[in-house]
Amino acid sequence: MSELLPFLKSLISAPGLSGHEESIRKLIEDEWRPLTDELTISRLGSLHGLKRGNRTEPSTPEGEHPPSKPSILLAAHMDAIGLMVTGLVDGFLRVTQIGGLDPRVLPGQLVTVHGRQDLPGIIVIPPASLLPADAQSGPVDLKYMLVDTGVPHGRLVNLVRVGDLISFSQEPIELKDDTLGGHSLDNRASLAALTQCLQELQGRLHFWDTWIVATVQEEETMGGALTSAFQLRPDLAVAVDVTYGKGPGTPDHKGFALGKGPVLGWGPNIHSGLHLAFKQLADQQEIPYNIEPMPRHSGTDAYALQVAAEGIPTMVVSIPLRYMHTPVEVVSVKDIQRTGHLLAEFIARLEPDFLEGLKWDQ
Repeated sequence: MSELLPFLKSLISAPGLSGHEESIRKLIEDEWRPLTDELTISRLGSLHGLKRGNRTEPSTPEGEHPPSKPSILLAAHMDAIGLMVTGLVDGFLRVTQIGGLDPRVLPGQLVTVHGRQDLPGIIVIPPASLLPADAQSGPVDLKYMLVDTGVPHGRLVNLVRVGDLISFSQEPIELKDDTLGGHSLDNRASLAALTQCLQELQGRLHFWDTWIVATVQEEETMGGALTSAFQLRPDLAVAVDVTYGKGPGTPDHKGFALGKGPVLGWGPNIHSGLHLAFKQLADQQEIPYNIEPMPRHSGTDAYALQVAAEGIPTMVVSIPLRYMHTPVEVVSVKDIQRTGHLLAEFIARLEPDFLEGLKWDQ
């Protein structure tokens, strides 16, 4: 598999739940420091990496200062879904969700309870006969699920409090045909793609300043992307996220095959001129891709990027992912590499006058 695989495995082995991203941010910061010219952290906790444009523009008349360079922002959210403790009952933990969760696959999942010390746990459900009559058949609702740490109640109350976080702890698993399974691949897969982009740019000349941003709170508030875009004021923005991969019973129009390249978004969150530019570049580079209709809110950071300040022309590039918002997501490493390569090529080919020719009705 890819050289990115060890880094990606480390990303999906860290918690970093939405609103609590410190642990994952440190991993990304260590990886991006040698690849960027500047690293800063926003007031909300998003990580900003700046790769300055290193290509000189045509000579500036003597006595005049060269104009400031345009900038592009690539954003991928680093927060993950998970659980939060809402109560302690007879040595078990009641929980609620952080971000969207599919409760059908939660029973039996391994977790880590981040109390006054980390505790291993298992998500469990009562026997069907002990549930209310209307909950005895079909998937069990999250409100009936519990986390069992094995710690007796008398000790547990001194170790865990209401509000403590619970993260998934399934180990990454390498599957066949260059695929990887694990939790938090939404959206750590896209962070790996941004890292691939930065690595490729190390040996390339590019005119535009490039902001690589790991945003916080996408799963809950989109506050990270909104505030980072407002602070950095890029001329263009790209949200890099995951989309639905084809799985069991998935209709062709609702999912995209793994291993067939990135997916280019198309809809009101997306600037038509940027969409066309990415599509033409993918064709030129013979990078396979698909197009995803997004007729409403894209469900990504793109909405927050697009409406920041006076508005920013925005694009969505996605990586197909099976079993989204579960602890057992599956992604193709090849799709991550292709996404990173497409982004690097786009940045390297951005000309100083790109904005002048960017039209909404293309």
